Amino acid sequence: MNIKEKQEKIIAEYSAYTDWMDKYQKIIEAGKHLPPMDEYQKTDDKLIRGCQAKVWLDATIKDGKVFFNADSDTLITKGLIALIINVLNGETAMDILKTELFFPNQIGLKEHLDPTRANGLLNMIKQIKLTALSAGK
Repeated sequence: MNIKEKQEKIIAEYSAYTDWMDKYQKIIEAGKHLPPMDEYQKTDDKLIRGCQAKVWLDATIKDGKVFFNADSDTLITKGLIALIINVLNGETAMDILKTELFFPNQIGLKEHLDPTRANGLLNMIKQIKLTALSAGK
């Protein structure tokens, strides 16, 4: 499944919910499926700056593909980073860098996240791209 198809799958899944409390619950569930980072990996150099919550991000390269690991100290934020990682995991650094993530707007995150969390989401996407670039070198 390519990046576009992964995003379309998320949009289809979230379009089944009309109540935002149900969507928030689904975001939280996505975070629960994200494997936790070991405590020793949660270092300051892996923190994503500009997020109200603490979010740690790490990446490894295997066979030219980038694989992310992330964690957060809040359920919603962990779910948000999980959704992004689910779309971009296992892709090349170049594909990650050139990808426009359209699913957050399509599922209504822009309208339903408070400004601080929306800014954090943008910072997570930016840091994932920077991490992919660094990992791809």
